[in-house]
Amino acid sequence: MVNSQFREPPGTIIVDPGNHFLYLVQNNGQAVRYGVGVGGEGFGWSGTATVHTKQEWPDWYPPPEMLERKPEIRQHMVQLPSGLGMHGGPDNPLGARALYLWHGNKDTLYRIHGTNEPWTIGQNVSSGCIRLTNDDVADLYGRAPVGAKVVVLATGTPTAAASTTASLAPSRRLQAQPLVR
Repeated sequence: MVNSQFREPPGTIIVDPGNHFLYLVQNNGQAVRYGVGVGGEGFGWSGTATVHTKQEWPDWYPPPEMLERKPEIRQHMVQLPSGLGMHGGPDNPLGARALYLWHGNKDTLYRIHGTNEPWTIGQNVSSGCIRLTNDDVADLYGRAPVGAKVVVLATGTPTAAASTTASLAPSRRLQAQPLVR
């Protein structure tokens, strides 16, 4: 927990890509802070969205543009019910949990999700999604409800909370669970 200077109501998720933190606003001027990896060069974004759905060990469906940019990932794809993708599990880039972000009635195609590359936290490496360690995304998944407002700050927007010296959210180890279909 950190002291929060945010004016958003409790339950709001605020992403500060410039400082590589995600905050879940709590009561009494507090926020839970998590380290994040964010969009690489040319893939950053800012604005508001809503958590539309949440999934545990989600399947991953890379968009056609990603398959064109990174043809080497095609070899890991299989035909799934909703198209070409990868089954959920510890090798899946979406990690242990995913929160699907929508703007109004439209899928933004951005996610807040776990990662099987925890060393990328604190870096600008994704295709626009916000990634947390699997332990941290599981904690956020349990705290943030469907319908939660998400605010992604413009890079360079200063936050007073980013300069606090509190520890990150507590974590617990996650193991992949068999998918129930």
